Amino acid sequence: WSIIIGLVVVLLACGAAWFFSPKGETQTIWRSSLILSFASCYIMWAITFLAQWHPLIVPRRGDLR
Repeated sequence: WSIIIGLVVVLLACGAAWFFSPKGETQTIWRSSLILSFASCYIMWAITFLAQWHPLIVPRRGDLR
């Protein structure tokens, strides 16, 4: 559930960045920067989370004979 909850939080943050970005001639730069930052952080977190949840290489115990 944490992947879906994280996605909802990031979508809400992106929506807030869209509507509450400062008005002016740099508004599109603000929007783009914030939305890309939120999306990139979410993707990095999701990849790290899923890599630990389902590892490709199964760890082996070293204390066995």
